[in-house]
Amino acid sequence: MEIREYVEKVNEAAKYIRERISEDPKIAMILGSGLGGISREIDVEKSLLYTDIPYFPLSTAPGHKGELVFGKVHGKPVVLMNGRFHYYEGYSMKEITFPVRVFQLLGVEIFIVTNAAGGINPDFEVGKPMVITDHINLLGDNPLIGPNVDEWGPRFPDLSNAYDRGLREMAVEIAGELGIKIYEGVYVAVPGPNFETAAEYRMLRRIGADAVGMSTVPEVIVANHGGMKVLGFSAITDKGDPDNLKPLTAEEVLENAERAGKAIARIISEVINRL
Repeated sequence: MEIREYVEKVNEAAKYIRERISEDPKIAMILGSGLGGISREIDVEKSLLYTDIPYFPLSTAPGHKGELVFGKVHGKPVVLMNGRFHYYEGYSMKEITFPVRVFQLLGVEIFIVTNAAGGINPDFEVGKPMVITDHINLLGDNPLIGPNVDEWGPRFPDLSNAYDRGLREMAVEIAGELGIKIYEGVYVAVPGPNFETAAEYRMLRRIGADAVGMSTVPEVIVANHGGMKVLGFSAITDKGDPDNLKPLTAEEVLENAERAGKAIARIISEVINRL
């Protein structure tokens, strides 16, 4: 797809949405697998199915509903992306990050992202949340490859504060006030869709990862390129212990993500309250 065609499609999708909502959102959230609990925090004003939005991809992953929800949390206008797109589904990086570009055109300033991730750090407990401090991109691709759209962001964006330090510190402080055990760590993105081998877990731990998943990094790169502040959470769904590796199913991941998701939803709600 030519870059100008892509820009036109983003503009058309943003125009379609703006004509159907009463107020542009300032905060956008993407929900990962099994992490739909935050949707209950929203005073919903409008829901739009992905199938109705021009050029929007369709989510095929388990636990991803496929709708944009507009409304307010603590009186602040938000949009919630209930279901994301993954590299393993066969989408290009431009398609995966299409919604983030739409959010940028809608005026979003804060981007909150969640995912389900395997715990690589041996100290991490299953069913607990992790605030993402940084990431490692092992997807083998990048959504910014190709011609740069200068009106969207710089050719070489800085990622030294990819996950905003102030938002991270606020989230950890809130977790402490709420009595929620929370970890801080580095998220590594791999293509999937298979879960990792024991050797891969060892390698990922040695390069500095605390949790591994199959999403998030493309969206975060584009959000930073577009000038948004990012806050990220991982729900630790399993233990990637290479010396005691047990069979893992998608159903188990979703179940444990829902457990951690309840805590993440409480933290996100209070973060929004304080913004």
